[in-house]
Amino acid sequence: MQIASRGAVAVAPDEQRTLVVVFLRGGADGLALVPPVGDDAYHRARPRLRVDGRSAPALDARFALHPRLAALHPLWLRGDMAVVHAVGSEDSTRSHFEAQDLMEHGGVMGGGWLGRFLRVRPATGSRALAAIAFGTQLPEVLRGAPAATVLRSLDDFTLGDGGPALAASLAGLYQVDGGVLGAAARDTVRSLERLDALRAAPYRAAHGAEYGSDEFAQSLLQVAQLIKAGVGLEAVSIDVGGWDSHFTQGTLIEPLMLRLGEGLAAFCTDLGPSLATTSIVVMTEFGRRVAENASLGTDHGRGSVMFVMGGGVRGGQVAGEWPGLALHALDGPGDLPVRTNYRDVLAAVLARHGGQGLLGRVFPGHRVQAMQL
Repeated sequence: MQIASRGAVAVAPDEQRTLVVVFLRGGADGLALVPPVGDDAYHRARPRLRVDGRSAPALDARFALHPRLAALHPLWLRGDMAVVHAVGSEDSTRSHFEAQDLMEHGGVMGGGWLGRFLRVRPATGSRALAAIAFGTQLPEVLRGAPAATVLRSLDDFTLGDGGPALAASLAGLYQVDGGVLGAAARDTVRSLERLDALRAAPYRAAHGAEYGSDEFAQSLLQVAQLIKAGVGLEAVSIDVGGWDSHFTQGTLIEPLMLRLGEGLAAFCTDLGPSLATTSIVVMTEFGRRVAENASLGTDHGRGSVMFVMGGGVRGGQVAGEWPGLALHALDGPGDLPVRTNYRDVLAAVLARHGGQGLLGRVFPGHRVQAMQL
């Protein structure tokens, strides 16, 4: 399981909303995550990989969650989660790198859609630390953000043993600077002080939430800590790799699904009331072929699924047009068609985060038709 988390932090009011984007890299099989157990064509296409509807948490008469995602079912039942099926992009290359770049950029253009959103959205506070990437390099989705800092862990965001004295010196040095540089320096010092205070006390998850020890769960734990500390966290991106399932798909992705479901469930539970101002989006670059292959896996396809969770979502629905899995309804060599563009799902979420009226600038060249989510 390969995981890298990225976040955007700014000093802003506590009521600020937070957007968490989880990207499943490798082309996650939407027909495995949310199987259409009520569609006979699904069972015919996957005689060995199919999910038995009797063991899967039902969403409606047609769809269910994979049993490994059962931890998410309570979110669905209480209306805090929606699913969009047959969703994806216009890219048909089935190349992981090209499809991921297209989605992170929000189209064929420079810069990332999240970076553009952070740039065009009216500032809600300091922009000195508007974007933080947990990893080793700046992610494409944050290209074009007003500022970006790349680090491996929040523990790296420190001035070291002599930090307090150095921070005080820097604060004094820039106290009288009324320009942009002075404001950025002062904001950075304040952010360092707040993160030092967070590190001083061990974090305890609330409401009985229990995080796993894997990287995905621990990334979400840090995000929850920052949200509840009121540091002004605006947006977060977390990558979960390993979904390219050409061979023995069940063995490969079932552990990933378990960690995904349990991690997100713990995160939502831990947030408690803060979930009302937090949105979570789970997406992938493309789906898999409808029919299983001879290696107990699935090959690159088109349509997949997206999950939308958290505050403001019209949960308890499988949204989007479902084309069915009959052979005449499939694309190309047997792919689930893309009936909903991923930008229209993101647009519905961004509108709740101050993006109303700005979506044309976030997704230029795309005629936005925001979904009712």
